Amino acid sequence: MGDSSSLKPGTIVGFGNPLLDMTVVGDQNLLDKYDLKNNNAILAEEKHMPLYEELMKNENTEYTAGGSAQNSLRVAQWILEKPNVAVFFGAVGQDKYSEILKLKANNEGVDVKYQYSSKKPTGTCAVIVTNNGKDRSLCANLSAAETFTEDHLDVPENKIIIENAKFYLATGFFLQVNAKAVQKIAKVAFERKCPFLYNMSAPFIYQFYMDSVMSIFRFVNIVVGNDEEAKAFSEGQNWNLDNIEEIASKLSTFDIENGNRLVIITQGEKSVLVVKDGVITHYPVPKLPASDIIDSNGAGDAFIGGFISKYILGCPIKTCVEAGINAGSYIIQQPGISKGDSFKI
Repeated sequence: MGDSSSLKPGTIVGFGNPLLDMTVVGDQNLLDKYDLKNNNAILAEEKHMPLYEELMKNENTEYTAGGSAQNSLRVAQWILEKPNVAVFFGAVGQDKYSEILKLKANNEGVDVKYQYSSKKPTGTCAVIVTNNGKDRSLCANLSAAETFTEDHLDVPENKIIIENAKFYLATGFFLQVNAKAVQKIAKVAFERKCPFLYNMSAPFIYQFYMDSVMSIFRFVNIVVGNDEEAKAFSEGQNWNLDNIEEIASKLSTFDIENGNRLVIITQGEKSVLVVKDGVITHYPVPKLPASDIIDSNGAGDAFIGGFISKYILGCPIKTCVEAGINAGSYIIQQPGISKGDSFKI
């Protein structure tokens, strides 16, 4: 337990929307200009398209390989320090941005099995950082990421990887793109009795895509989300609950095929709430000086990466959650989802 040397390539498979993050330090005026909110994640509409042009012209804009699931796998690979344990699936364009994404992912140990679209460019995500790094607003232009088709899962090479994995990760964001693909993955995980982790992703998923969520939810063994996403799920189900502990407890037993699911709810600076086998545990989050917080984007993705890296080694839940907290705390002290020399969990 705790040794990654025995892990085989493709132990973890993740599915999501690969995006090139375009990060800039902004202010309330920029958010208002494009009708964006702090600490929210939305899909771009026509009115948001000029934002990407504005960021491209801004010399202070930083570009990083992004996309929620891909970020989580990158962090897991940093910690495991053994290449290709994680494999990522998603759709990109045939352009320089997808070349950057693949190079970045490969350099960090993640094997990628992109599906390439000739009709749309690689997706991008505008990341507006405000409040001295404490807040971020995400606006994703999915573009090629929306073109993912489930037949990519049946390509012989990909099918072998998926059917031999030990741990599965999918996001609410990806569920919105192709629910049938996630259903297929969820059933493989269930039939193979392997963990399937679902990242709740964003509140809007539970306002507009609850049917898709419910099509896979009974197969989900592990749910990770933040308090706003948990509240949105509760509202989408008309549970009439405000208390996060009550919502998390209900999530742990709600519509599940076998037993209880592990539910993990992050709450920013507050403790991480974990429900396991009906028992609620709070794990404290170390308080960082405000001056150390540079960019809160990706903290949740990093948490999941840290968690998975220990979970697949058979570590106790306490160790897994603390690794997630440490990874999230590290990431908010970096610009973008980037790794410095000091990264060690």
